[in-house]
This record gives sequence, C-alpha cells and structure tokens, in this order.
Amino acid sequence: MTEYFEVHGRDGAARLGELRLRDPTTTPAIADDVVVDAGSLWAADRDHPTGTDAELTILPHRGFPAGTDPTVQDTFTVDYPDVDYPSAGVITAETADDYGCDAYVLSNAAGVVGHGASFRDELIAVREAIPPDTALYLAGVATPANVASLVAAGVDLVDTKLARVKGRQGRYLTTEGEYHLDELDELPGAFPSDPPVDAFDREACVDHNVAVLRSALATVRTRIRRGRLRDYLEGQARHENWLTAAFREFDQEYGYLERRTPVLRDTELSAASEDTLNRVEIQRFADRVTTRYRNRFSNPLVLVPCSARKPYSDSQSHAQFHRAIDYRGHIVSITSPIGVVPQELECTYPAQHYDAVVTGDWTDGEKRFVATVLERYLERNDYPRVIAHVSGEGYRDICARVAERVDVPFEFTAEDHPTTDTSLSNLDAALSGELRYSKRERQHNTIRAIADYQFGPGVGDELFSNLHTTSHHPKLQVRDGDGTQLAAQVPQYGVLSFTLAGARHWAESDAPTKRVQIDGFVPHGSVLAPGVVDAADGIRVGDEVVVEGPAAFGVGRAAMHGREMRASTRGVAVEMRHVEATEDNV
Repeated sequence: MTEYFEVHGRDGAARLGELRLRDPTTTPAIADDVVVDAGSLWAADRDHPTGTDAELTILPHRGFPAGTDPTVQDTFTVDYPDVDYPSAGVITAETADDYGCDAYVLSNAAGVVGHGASFRDELIAVREAIPPDTALYLAGVATPANVASLVAAGVDLVDTKLARVKGRQGRYLTTEGEYHLDELDELPGAFPSDPPVDAFDREACVDHNVAVLRSALATVRTRIRRGRLRDYLEGQARHENWLTAAFREFDQEYGYLERRTPVLRDTELSAASEDTLNRVEIQRFADRVTTRYRNRFSNPLVLVPCSARKPYSDSQSHAQFHRAIDYRGHIVSITSPIGVVPQELECTYPAQHYDAVVTGDWTDGEKRFVATVLERYLERNDYPRVIAHVSGEGYRDICARVAERVDVPFEFTAEDHPTTDTSLSNLDAALSGELRYSKRERQHNTIRAIADYQFGPGVGDELFSNLHTTSHHPKLQVRDGDGTQLAAQVPQYGVLSFTLAGARHWAESDAPTKRVQIDGFVPHGSVLAPGVVDAADGIRVGDEVVVEGPAAFGVGRAAMHGREMRASTRGVAVEMRHVEATEDNV
C-alpha cells in the first residue's frame, strides 16, 4: 500500500487525517479539492502519475453496485493492481475488503444516506472491513445539514455534487435544512459574498451551497480537534428526522464507538439532553464504577448532590459537607448524567469535565439511569447504612427508588436544602459515634481506587498493597518501600501515570497489563504503527501502556486503539513517556 493517507486525530469514529497529494489536505475534506481529472468512477485505463504530485485515482470496484444480478457479480473477479500512486477503490458493504488502496468510495451511498438504520449498518460494515488508515469517501450525498453526521459515522471525504445539484434546482442550503428560493423573503445564513435576495439566482445558489458546505465541514474539523464533535452533533442531528434516527442508531452500537472513543480528554463534556446518557464516556464511566471500583472504607455511605464546580471538593457546598462529615463517612456524589461518583474518582474523566444544564428538574430517563447505577453500585459495595443527604424531587426520588430495592438501610438528613444549618446539623448527628478515617488512608484508597478504575478490578491492591503516598490530592505520588516513585496522579485527567520503575512493577505483576509489542528498535518520542508487532485488544486511545520489544522497554500513552495499532501501516501508535534500551542492547 502506498502512504498517501494518515490519521492524526480521533474523536469517536470521526478522524482528522492528511491526504498527501499535490497539496496535502486535512480530512475530513471536500473531495472535489483533491480528486482532479479522475474521470468516471469506473474508469481505470489512464496514465497514472507517480510521486506526491499525483492526484487521487479511482479504480473499479470488486463487485457491482447493489441491485446488480448476483450471477454477474460472481463472475466479476478483477483485483486491484499494485500501484505506486494514490488510489481509491469503489466498494459496497458486501465487497469491502483490503484492496491496497488509500481510499474507498462507497458506491451505494445515495441509497443508504437518508435512512438511519441502513446508513448505520452500511457504514459500520465498511469501516470494519477496510484498513483503519484508509479514507472513506461518500460521493453525492453531503449537505451542510448532514455532513457532521457523516463524519461522526466514520466518513473522511465528501463532495459538493449534491450541494450543486440542489443549487441548480433553486434549493438554498443551510446547516438547519433547505429552502426553495421562491419562498424566501430574505436569505438565512447568507455570506457577505452572496448577492441580495432580489438578485439571488440559481447560479448564486450553487455558489452559496458550496460555500456553506465548506463552512460546515470546517466547523466539524474544529470540533474534532477540540474533542467536542458529539456535543455539536446532539443539536445538529435534530434538524432532520433521519439524522436523529441515525444518531440514536449509532448510540446503540456501543462496541463500534467505544473502541474508537478516547478514555480521557481535557475538554468539557456538555450534557445538554437526555441523549447524553448514551454517550460512550458516560456509559463507560458508569460501567467501570459499578464493575471495577470497590469501596475500602468501613464507614457509612453518605450520598450528596453534585455541584456545578468541578471537582466537587472545590465547591462551597461540598466544603460544608466535608466539615460536617469530618472523615466519618464515605462521600459519593449523585449526578446526572454521570450517575454516582465516589470521592476518590471525582477528578477522573469525565467526572470533573462535564457541564450539565441546571434546571432543578430531572427527566424520567435521568432518574432511571442514575437509580440503576446507584443500585448496581450498592450491590457491589458493602456499607452498614446509607445516609442520603439530598433534597429536591429528583435526588429524593432516586434514593427512595433504590432504598426499596436494596437491603442496606437509608436515612434522609437534608431538610429544605442540604446546606442549611438544620440539614448540616442533622448530617453531623447521623454520623455521631462513627470513627474517623485518616487523611493518609483516604490518599491510599484514592490511589487504589483509581488503579481499579483505570486498569481493572483488584489492580489497586495488586500493584499498591504496600505503597507510600506523598503530596496532596489531586497531585498524589506513589512510592515503594525504598522511596522509588512508581506513579503519579495526573490532575488534568485524574488517572495514574507510571514511571519506568512503575511500568516494570506493573508488567511483572499478575495484574492485567496493556502491552504493545514492538520490533527491535529503541523508540524516541513515539512509536509508529509500522513498528508495532502486536497490541492488546483492550487498548484505547489515552490508555497507559507498556511498550516492550527485543531492544527496548518503556511506558507511554496510546494514540490508537489496539486493533488499529496492529492493522495500521502509518501513524503514531504510542506517545512515549519513558523508555530505556534493554540490557542486551546497552
């Protein structure tokens, strides 16, 4: 395969890449800008230029478009040739495979775009079948309203064909939908270069449609760079019913999206609708809290409301809770859309990175979700009792629902509002006689809890049973008995980052280790995909990984998921933090 396309960034299934032709182009992009004089999509008999000045050449597909007589398809066995110029193969979901091309054109795109389930099925089937470091091109289907959804599904290239056709039909496109010129008294979303409405003809409409499509795609690229395409999509997909359907259909494909979604970011997660509950980041956090996290305190559980300020402990309300509790109870915050957040994990993404719309009202969907998470949490963790220091219909309703389903007794202490003097006095009295746990115990339990959340159940005890912590939360450092630093908490993400000694401790333990096997070289700065020999399936973008090979051992952060590392022929696989040559190569 030639090396004319490389992925540089990921936001779920959406990617930022580079198509290296005469003028390198950042994708997702308009294919019109890079496919020059390619001729018919079915043309293959051309003189092909070589080198970086080449334009993308479209090769015939293996198989025929949907609807072709199956007996004819069975006899069509043309293979793509080995070429040294950039090329794109034309495929359907049924014919998709690795044909050694740099890009793939979905021949039946017009037949699936506009239908939520069909679009989902086709896109997932194609993306899973073609190599991860190749571009996917959907021709003749992009509009300013749907381009964000196309890219979020995994599309890298679109074109202006449909926008031009609609312009010639007198249909004026915006990111919210389309209008016919005859019904417009003014031009919504007009560009400064657009003529006034009384002089706006169909040629001007073509130019406008192309310009607004380019602008919409620039917005999408910016959102991907910032890791916030999903926030934008939750609003943008509402403009057409099929886009809303596709948005929700993809939310049901957790495996496809989870593998491609980073485990940590430093950007805000906007919780603006009930659909946010279906986000990978939300579902992943809830799953890890209820299957990996284990409470290590013997004190009662104290449920408190979340706060607008993150992390919660920095808020004025939680400072009041802490003074009343005084280390006599284990604090867990209730929140939508996250669910429940043990105090040890309040800095862990996305617990300190989300921002919710605050109205004081909870939807039935939010109540069901948070109640389910709380119930699962209590089924996994043993507490002598639960003190629910919450008020308001939403919080109280959630706790009341769960109290009926679990064996542990609930006690409600808040009156009117959790921060009133009476409520805080009730909370203090409810904890009377309980033994305090030390600040050092909390620090130790925080390290173990993060390790469980980050690496798997039981890992905290396996790796850090005899640990020493220094500094203060959320800047904890972990050292062994000899004073050697093993790991540190990264305040930005709330996760652990290993030193080289810590990585060796991890790799030599019985704890599950996310390993990347590399060839016989010592990496400097990063490990590129061609140097990866093998990688664990469970690796996700942002994961802490051990890198080892015949010549080197190191630790770093994954820039691809494990399957992508194994299948890619280009791109950064791991950003290295520490590395050393092995003894045989010193």
